[in-house]
Amino acid sequence: MTTQIALHDLPVTLADVQSARDKIAGAVANTPCLHSKTLSRIFNCDVWLKFENLQFTASFKERGALNKLLSLTTEEKSRGVIAMSAGNHAQGVAYHAGRLGIPATIVMPAYTPFVKVRNTEGHGATVVLIGNTLAEASTHAHELAVKHQYTFVHPFDDPFIVAGQGTLALEMLEAAPQLDTLVIPVGGGGLLAGCTVAARAVKPDIEIYGVESKTFSAMAQRLRGEPVSVGSETIAEGLAVRDIGELPLTIIRALVKDMLLVDESTIEEAIALLIEIEKTVTEGAGATGIAALLQYKDRFVGKKVGVVLCGGNIDSRILASILMRNLVREGRLIRVRVKLPDVAGALAKLTKVVADVGANVVDVEHQRLFGVFSVKSTEVELTLETRDRPHVTQLLAELEEHGFAPHLLGVAE
Repeated sequence: MTTQIALHDLPVTLADVQSARDKIAGAVANTPCLHSKTLSRIFNCDVWLKFENLQFTASFKERGALNKLLSLTTEEKSRGVIAMSAGNHAQGVAYHAGRLGIPATIVMPAYTPFVKVRNTEGHGATVVLIGNTLAEASTHAHELAVKHQYTFVHPFDDPFIVAGQGTLALEMLEAAPQLDTLVIPVGGGGLLAGCTVAARAVKPDIEIYGVESKTFSAMAQRLRGEPVSVGSETIAEGLAVRDIGELPLTIIRALVKDMLLVDESTIEEAIALLIEIEKTVTEGAGATGIAALLQYKDRFVGKKVGVVLCGGNIDSRILASILMRNLVREGRLIRVRVKLPDVAGALAKLTKVVADVGANVVDVEHQRLFGVFSVKSTEVELTLETRDRPHVTQLLAELEEHGFAPHLLGVAE
């Protein structure tokens, strides 16, 4: 996929990234980059995690936002800035603009998770919710910028933004110089482009992969020369970009090895895996690197892989749903329907079988009116905690042996 372009001919260079690092030092955290023994064992490769979800605003976006704000003239700062974002860029701009005394207006799509809206307002910015897509929000933001003479702080198609994001890769390679592969989420492309410039300048042979949700694979489509077609929603809303940056595209086309597309269900699994193993919370976009390791495991065997956990701003309701859905996916939470004679003691016999096999009853629901074969029978649906899929198989066999004819409901494959 890469084309032959000299690093010094690209629109952002290592010198730009190093300059950005000097400017933002002390105001943006040098987040941990740590080796994960458990994930390394699971994926059969050396896995290092860059915890950008531990930034003050829980996202890498602070890096580029601050670098851009520090490039403004005194007059530009006094007039104020405006940004368009689904959340993390918004918070990065709002936080550092507030810290620097720069008035900030943030235009966000109507679907933006409430936690991101609330946090952005909490940093002192004026939030405008409008449009059903980033493109619609962007159009309105540009109109406001012209009307009020605000400086537009683009989330990814700006050399100062790209250079700021690239500081992350410098930190990763200092913490783990042995890395031979980086896996980086892609929305508009600013993070991937900046990290690629920095990493390939420091370590020319390093392989770099971008990751997109299959629902929003605009970068992959542009690289293949295809018309862009995206979905309407994704759990990785931070990657929900149709109109990628032209500047990042130039860099990515020249230097990135490949784009990997991951399923929505795999992103959910990755979020749950990071909580269970690393005890760290990521949003959908932040977990796509791990989703790539899950879905393309053979590509990374034996490699030394750095994965960027780029953000942690996830709605608590969505997070709770993901964790419960993952229990179902793993066979640790199941629902079983059985038919019983509607007589005293029948339910007790059923629950005894369940208890004897080591499953735990979470919920019991009787059905006597709808779809029941006989007035003398009842259907019972049990929601049960189980250990894993083999335990589920054992439970179903025991129920069959005791004459209960169980029907397993809603277990994802």
